[in-house]
Amino acid sequence: MRGLWRWWDGTAGGLPATFWYLWAGLLVNRAGAFAVLFLSLYLTAARGASEALAGAVVGAYGIGGAAGVLLGGVLADRWGRRATLLAAHLGAAGLMLGLAFSRDLALIAVLAALVGVAHSMPSPAFVAAIVDVVPGHRRSRAFNLQFWAFNLGMAVASLLAGLLAEASFVALFLVDAAATLTAAALIAWKVPETLQRSQVGTRTESVQDLAKRRPGLRTALTDRTFLVFVGLTFVLAVLTMQASTIMPLAMRADGLRPSAYGAVVALGGALIVAGQLLVPRLIDRHRRDRVLAVSTGLLAVGFGMLALADHLWAHLAAAVVWTVGSMLAAPPNAQINADLAPPELRARYQSVFYLTFPAASFVAPTLGGVSLQYLGSRHWLVVGALGLLAAGAHLLAGPPRERRVAALRAADEPVLTERTAVR
Repeated sequence: MRGLWRWWDGTAGGLPATFWYLWAGLLVNRAGAFAVLFLSLYLTAARGASEALAGAVVGAYGIGGAAGVLLGGVLADRWGRRATLLAAHLGAAGLMLGLAFSRDLALIAVLAALVGVAHSMPSPAFVAAIVDVVPGHRRSRAFNLQFWAFNLGMAVASLLAGLLAEASFVALFLVDAAATLTAAALIAWKVPETLQRSQVGTRTESVQDLAKRRPGLRTALTDRTFLVFVGLTFVLAVLTMQASTIMPLAMRADGLRPSAYGAVVALGGALIVAGQLLVPRLIDRHRRDRVLAVSTGLLAVGFGMLALADHLWAHLAAAVVWTVGSMLAAPPNAQINADLAPPELRARYQSVFYLTFPAASFVAPTLGGVSLQYLGSRHWLVVGALGLLAAGAHLLAGPPRERRVAALRAADEPVLTERTAVR
C-alpha cells in the first residue's frame, strides 16, 4: 500500500485544486468531442454530399482550427484564461446545435469552420492556465496527466461516437454540445482567472527587451530559441501523423483489411491509457533534451520498421515502438514549450506552438502520399531518417534551450510562489 501511495504521489501529488478542475474539464470535453470524428460520414450518408465535398468541409474545420489557436492565444493573454475557455466552450456548444439541425451544405461548411475555431481556441488557454498555477518543478507531471486525459477522453469519444452514430446523427451533435456545456459549467464554477496582470516576474534581459520592442505574437514569431523548438515539434507531429494518414494506405497496399488498421490504432490508444501514468518516474531524472532525443528516435525506428512490415503482427510491433516514443515525448515537450514563454505572453507562445499540428496534418498526407506512391515501402526509410535527424538536433539544441528555460524559471519562480501564497 505504501508503494502504491508513493507511486501516486510521484505521479500526481502536489498539484493544486485548480489544475484538477482544468484536468476534469479537459477530460469531459474530449470524451464528448466526437461529432467531428463522424462529420464526413454524416455529410455523405445523411446530407447527400459527395466524398470530395465532404472532404472540403472537413478541411474547412482544419482551417478554422489553425485560426482558432492563434485567436485563443491572443484572447487568453488579453481577456484571461477563464474568459477564453468559457467563450470557446459556449460557442462550440451553440455551433454544434446549429450543425445538428442544418440542412444546407454551404451553411454546414461555414459552421464546420467556426467549430474548428471554437475547438482550437481552448488549447493555449488550458496550457497557459496550467503553467500559471503549477510550480515549475511539478509541471512535467501536470502535462503528463493532461496528455493522459486527452487520450483517455478520445478513447471514450471514439467508443461513444460509433454507438450514437448508429442510432442518430442528430443525437451525436446534441450529446457533443451537452458535454461541452458540462465542461463550461465546471470551468465557470471551479476555475478562477489565473492570469495575474499586475504580477509579472522578471525575465532575462534578452527576452524582456524583445517583448518591449515587439509585443504580442511577433515576439513569439521572432524568438529563435523557441522557433527551433517549434520546428522540432513540427517534425515530431509529422512523424506521428503518419499513423493516421499514410499507414492506412500502406496497410491496404499490403492486402490488410480495415479491421487490421483499427487493431493498430486501438493498441496505441490502450498503451497510452494504461501506461502514461508510469512515464514521469521514467523520465524525471533525465535531461529533457535527451528524453526528447530518445523519444524521437523511437518514433523514427517504429515508423522505419514499416519498411519491412507485410503482416499485421509486424505493424503491431512497430506501433508499440512509436507509441512508447510518443508517450515519452509528451511531458517534456509540453513543459519546454510552456517554460520558454515570457509570463505575459504564455498563451500567445502556446498558440504558435499549437500551429504545428494543423500544419503537420496538411504536410504529412500531402507529401507522404507522393512519397508513398513513388518510393513505396522506402517511404518509411525516409520517415525514419527524418526522425533520426530530429533526434540529433534535439541533442544539439538542448543545452542552450535548457539554459534559457532555467533562466526564465528562476526569474518566475518567486512570483509564482507569491501568487500561491496569496491564494
